[in-house]
Amino acid sequence: MAQVKVTLVKSTIGSTQTQKDTVAALGLKKIRSFRVHEDTPALQGQIKKVAHLVKVETL
Repeated sequence: MAQVKVTLVKSTIGSTQTQKDTVAALGLKKIRSFRVHEDTPALQGQIKKVAHLVKVETL
């Protein structure tokens, strides 16, 4: 299965609580922090919710 690198590029200040929770669930804490995840439909849904805060790269 493909992997994706998810990087937090914008702060969660001013975001809704559900967006903050989604960023935390992705394992991102600080700006420019990143995590590598398996590309699943559930992950794509999470990324879609916070697309304006993260950058996604396929590995």
